[in-house]
Parts: sequence; C-alpha cells; structure tokens
Amino acid sequence: MITLVTILHVLVCVFLILVILLQAGKGGGMGAAFGGAGAQTVFGGRGAQTLLGKVTSVSAAIFMLTSVTLAYNASRSSSVVQRTGLPATQPPAPGQSPLAPPPNAPESVPPAPQRGAPAQPAPTK
Repeated sequence: MITLVTILHVLVCVFLILVILLQAGKGGGMGAAFGGAGAQTVFGGRGAQTLLGKVTSVSAAIFMLTSVTLAYNASRSSSVVQRTGLPATQPPAPGQSPLAPPPNAPESVPPAPQRGAPAQPAPTK
C-alpha cells in the first residue's frame, strides 16, 4: 500500500513540475509589484482559469494528500532499531566513562611488557 502511495507521489511530483513549467508567465512578475506599468492588474480579477491551471490545482491537491499520507505512515512506524531486533544498549553506570568498555568485556589489547624487566636480546647465529 505504502509503495503504491510512494510511486503515485513521485509520479504526481514529476507531472506537477512539468505542468507548472508549461504555463505561460503573467508578464509583469515582480516588476509590476514595484511600480511597473502593469501594476493595476496585480490584485485585480484574473478571469477564467485555463485548463493547465485546473490540472495544476488537481495535481497539487493529489500531491498534498499523498504527502500527508506518507508523513502519517512514517510517524506510526516503529524505529529501525526495534525492527532489526538488536539489543538496546544500557547507559553507562555513574562514574563510568561512556567511552570505556563495559566491565565484563574481554581484553582486546595484549598486556604491555613489564617496565622493570630488561628486554631479551635476540639469539645470534
């Protein structure tokens, strides 16, 4: 189900981009807002909506619905850690560094040689 909604979401997204890019500009743009010659029509009536405008509205509504559906599903799903079955780690005990290995961890570093003992020379041939 979610896979179908995700595929629909991506297809509507690409379609919405193409439909918006196909629409013609209104001419004035931001220049009209700052005192251009066509400033009278910025807040005026726009007339009937074109076919591309209607398709854009429907596509935007579908895109919004699929976005809300995917967001709702993502908030309901459990954590990735809970799904994998990995054991949860416990916080370090008070006074223990968070970077220190746990007290029951095996030694992974070989012990350092004694400082007081002289090094054994290699046998000569």
